[in-house]
Amino acid sequence: MNAIATIAGREIRDGLRNRWALGAVLLMAGLALTLAFLGSAPTGVVGASPLEVTVVSLSSLTIFLVPLIALLLSHDAIVGERDRGTLLLLLSYPLSRWQILFGKFLGHLSILTVATVLGYGAAGAALAFAAGEFDADSLGSFARMIGSSVLLGAVFVALGYLISATVRERATAAGLAIGIWLVLVLLYDMALLGLLVADQGRTISAAAFNWLLLFDPADIFRLLNLAGLSKTSLFAGMAGLAEQMQFGRAVLLTALAAWVAVPLALAAFVFSRREP
Repeated sequence: MNAIATIAGREIRDGLRNRWALGAVLLMAGLALTLAFLGSAPTGVVGASPLEVTVVSLSSLTIFLVPLIALLLSHDAIVGERDRGTLLLLLSYPLSRWQILFGKFLGHLSILTVATVLGYGAAGAALAFAAGEFDADSLGSFARMIGSSVLLGAVFVALGYLISATVRERATAAGLAIGIWLVLVLLYDMALLGLLVADQGRTISAAAFNWLLLFDPADIFRLLNLAGLSKTSLFAGMAGLAEQMQFGRAVLLTALAAWVAVPLALAAFVFSRREP
C-alpha cells in the first residue's frame, strides 16, 4: 500500500503543478455556478426546490464534461511515460506493474474528485447562501449526484488507462479516448433510440431496454440521478422511464462499479504482459 500511495502522491504533485488540473477545477466551478443560478431561476413558477433543479442541471453537465476530463487526464498515463522514456526508470524501482498502475489511477482519480467536489460544492454552497436552507431530501440528492459523478469519472479514468496500456502512440490514445467519449456519451443513446424506433415494440421489451441501458455508464448515471429519484425524474422529464425502471439504486451502483473494475483489471493485465 505504501508503494501505491507513493505513486498516487507523485501523480497528485504533478497534477498540482499542471495548469490543466487547475483549469478543470475552475471550469467545473464556473459552469456549475452558472447552471445553478440560471437553472434555478424559474423554480418559483414550477414549485421546485432550487437544489433539486440544480441536481438535474449538474447531472446533465456531468454526463458530458466529467468523462471528457477523465479521459484527457488518463489516456496517456502509460503510453505517455513510455514516449517520454520515464517508464523504464519507473519500472527500475522495486514496484510491481500493478502497483504502478493502481497508484497512478488513484492519483488521477484524486485530482478528478477534488475538481468535482470543489466545483459542484462551490455551486451548492453559493446556492444555499442565496436561497437559504434546503430540506434533507434535496441535500441527499445533491450529495448522491456528487458521489455518482466521481464514480462516473472513475469509469472513464479506468477506460483511459485501458487505452493507454494497449496502444503504442499518444496520438492513437488520444483518438481512441475521443472516440470512446463520443460512443458512450452521444452515439450509444442515438443508436438505441434508432433501434427502438425500428423495432416498434415487437422484440425489445421494457425489461430488455433496462438491461441495454446498463451497457452505457452514462445511462447508468442518468438512471441514478434523473430517473432513480421521484422528484428529479419529474423535473428531468424522465418520470415515464422511472416508472418502468426495474433496477434499484444498489444494482445501478454495482453496475457502475463494475464499469470501473473491469477496464482497470484489463489494463493491469495488458500492462503486465507488454514490454516497456
